Amino acid sequence: MATVAVVVHHDRPAATAAAHDLTAWLVAQGHQVRIPATDEAAGMASHLVPSSELGVGADVAVSLGGDGTMLRTIALVAPRGVPVIGVNLGQLGYLTEVEPGGLHEALLQFFAGRHAIEERMLLAVSVESSSGGVTTGEAIALNEAVLEKTLSGHTVRLDVAINGSFFTPYATDGLIVATPTGSTAYAFSARGPIIAPTHRALLLTPVSPHMLFDRSLVLEPDTELRVTVDGHRPAALTVDGRLLGELHQGDSIVCRAASTSARLVMFSPRDFHQILKAKFGLNDR
Repeated sequence: MATVAVVVHHDRPAATAAAHDLTAWLVAQGHQVRIPATDEAAGMASHLVPSSELGVGADVAVSLGGDGTMLRTIALVAPRGVPVIGVNLGQLGYLTEVEPGGLHEALLQFFAGRHAIEERMLLAVSVESSSGGVTTGEAIALNEAVLEKTLSGHTVRLDVAINGSFFTPYATDGLIVATPTGSTAYAFSARGPIIAPTHRALLLTPVSPHMLFDRSLVLEPDTELRVTVDGHRPAALTVDGRLLGELHQGDSIVCRAASTSARLVMFSPRDFHQILKAKFGLNDR
């Protein structure tokens, strides 16, 4: 029997209903279900575990929500190498693979080994903050880390070093360090390039830079990027949509490819270019 981690978008009643249905179905078949304690609003107290234990020994994780829930699920279980099935209960559903009505069948296929695993590069984000504005440590991201201005009408100054060598200061509204998967997220809206998600690369994209050099950089996956706040204006640090706090003068983040990858469960071949056409409404000739 399998151990299944279930992560729920707690603000969507449809996700909570799907979690109850899925849990009852899995338990009836003798499987074990784990739900992170942060999802206690889902109302299944007997299955709650600390978030740090969610992926320990789990065979698969099921994300019930949209792309934001997928990002949270991957952050919780990817360090343990747990594959993730994304169920689209959101709007865009760019990362999700399964529609709600097909979840039981998808799990039956997974248990039978009729699936593929697509690996996606993750970003490791180390925080060095002597100011105490952000807890020092490391976070992982499937999409991006963002340092962004906190004061309306003002830029923030961010110094960038590449592999230990100073590159340039940026006067900008923000800087995005993204993975290939994240190239179609915030970096896309900042006019960064689109990178096929199974590539391995680091993408550095400025947000509304107030300087002549305004281009994105696509860097090798073993690159180390250090971004340091220079000047009295703080910068907010967001990792995959999670606000971690503010960095102040002299505080830095260091970004590199993580040692582990996100493992997404696929039940049919995915054509990245056709997905782009569908999600962005591109026309055939």
